[in-house]
Amino acid sequence: MRSRPTLRCLLLAVLLAAGGADARAETGKPAANAQPTPAQIDRNGVLILIRGSLLALDQANKSGNYTVLRDLGAPGFQVNTDAHLAEIFASQRKDNLDLSGVAVLEPQLTLLPQIEASGMMHMTGFFPSVPTQVNFDLLYAPVNRQWRLFGISVSVGRSGPVAPGPPDPPPQAASPNSKTSQAGAAPSAAPKPTAKPK
Repeated sequence: MRSRPTLRCLLLAVLLAAGGADARAETGKPAANAQPTPAQIDRNGVLILIRGSLLALDQANKSGNYTVLRDLGAPGFQVNTDAHLAEIFASQRKDNLDLSGVAVLEPQLTLLPQIEASGMMHMTGFFPSVPTQVNFDLLYAPVNRQWRLFGISVSVGRSGPVAPGPPDPPPQAASPNSKTSQAGAAPSAAPKPTAKPK
């Protein structure tokens, strides 16, 4: 059985190999094998961070200028050049992806904001919409008593389950006398009901 391909755009920026060291330097805490703890942040603060980050990405993609997105990030995020960010998000620009709906839609969190062992705040969720939804995974570093963007991952997919396509017809062997092979038979039309005279 073959399923229909879905439009999926996965964009990942920018958890660098050196990011762990940068995170420890920014937070002043050594990385430990501690369990994540719930972040002490209210709903309005969460909405501001999510919407601000995704709208900054949307404007950067539309303008092709990633300077503001870069400058809003934590120092570990700012090691990326504008050109590198443009390269990371090239497929999103090519697809003319519009993220502006996040300004009015309510995000659904699948991972509530939590503080990781590195001291960074992590949250995951999606904005439901039709016909596609915006999935996000965000990481923020504490810088001067503010949460600043450190990593962002955005994907776009269908907002609901997708039924599989029709099964492929079994291959038919052509008979030696046959010049054509038939891929499948057309379904016969159902008989129409007739009205009874009164």
